[in-house]
Amino acid sequence: MSVRPQVVVLGAGFGGLELTTILSEAFGDAIDSVLIDKSDVFVIGFSKLDVMFGRKMPAEVRHSYRDIVKPGVRFLQSTVRSIDPAARRVVTDDGTFEADILVVALGADLEPEATPGLAEGGNEFYSVPAAFTLRDVLPRFERGAAIIGVAGPTYKCPPAPNEAALLLHDYLTARGRRQATEISVVLPFGTPIPPSPETSQAIIAAYAERGIRLVKERRVQALDPGRKVAVLTDGTEMPYDLFLGVPVHRVPPVVVESGLAADAYSWVPVNKETLETRFPGVYAVGDVNGVGTPKAGVFAEAAGRVVAAAIIAQFRGGPSPEAYKGAGSCYLEFGHGQVGRVDVDTFSGPKQVATFQEPSEALAANKAQFGTSRIQRWFGRPPAKRD
Repeated sequence: MSVRPQVVVLGAGFGGLELTTILSEAFGDAIDSVLIDKSDVFVIGFSKLDVMFGRKMPAEVRHSYRDIVKPGVRFLQSTVRSIDPAARRVVTDDGTFEADILVVALGADLEPEATPGLAEGGNEFYSVPAAFTLRDVLPRFERGAAIIGVAGPTYKCPPAPNEAALLLHDYLTARGRRQATEISVVLPFGTPIPPSPETSQAIIAAYAERGIRLVKERRVQALDPGRKVAVLTDGTEMPYDLFLGVPVHRVPPVVVESGLAADAYSWVPVNKETLETRFPGVYAVGDVNGVGTPKAGVFAEAAGRVVAAAIIAQFRGGPSPEAYKGAGSCYLEFGHGQVGRVDVDTFSGPKQVATFQEPSEALAANKAQFGTSRIQRWFGRPPAKRD
């Protein structure tokens, strides 16, 4: 180990930000934590819907990585070109790093091109630029059929397509357009949120109340822009005037090329208790791994805490930390200013358990506080002063 241990973290999402924050609190400048991301800003996932539906301006939800000022943490905006997990060596556009500990937290890449016609004839809303662009697209949708459709079997933030449908209903209702439009949701599952029957029932009831059609156990296979139809995996065709898509998700190519993942659609295998890969000192955190939790920021954050604890124990010679529990809470927008919550526990018992909290304005406030607290913690921003 080098005199000043180096921890290299690839990806500055929930997992990477939480992990480096904990290491800074524990060690200060005694270790060198390098946090690498190709982007210059962080956007909390649920903020994309806020911008998309005109509830917030883009500038309000962008948080510059330049604002990270923590002892022992260096942020580098750069693209990762290669990873050698055996040597814990990373090559970026701005240099090569040889780490004592390597954490891969590069998330899941979006692959719109895997769905023919999506780029030409539809709109995906999972990337930040696309979601922000929709802020200007939605006002032009005045009548006809809207489809919120999922293209792949696995995707980040499982509630998001349902949230988009419910918020689109509110958006169109507020503009006097709802009666002239139809909303359909295409999901690959038999229920909206498979781990939680209560949540699924609440969503289905909300759909029934609002006249939203749910198409289950099918995915969007292609779009035909000329005919304005979505082709589903069973051959069914659905006409559309507005298509909002969840693209196919895949393992980042640089991770596949490293050998950490078998192929583009096989997430990185890890020890489910420690999140360490088959390479000693190399961890995979968040959406990029195949541990079995939902792909959402809160689970990546919890994973970051587990790996940080393992690093602290290794450098200080303490006992092994507690195993990763795969626990986290996902907020779910129901519209009308109401937010529900799903509390998931993946590994504490014999099977995954998910409990539902009914939508309320109080949970809407909790969700807002959740986002604010993370920005304050990771970017060091003090609470706004009140007049």
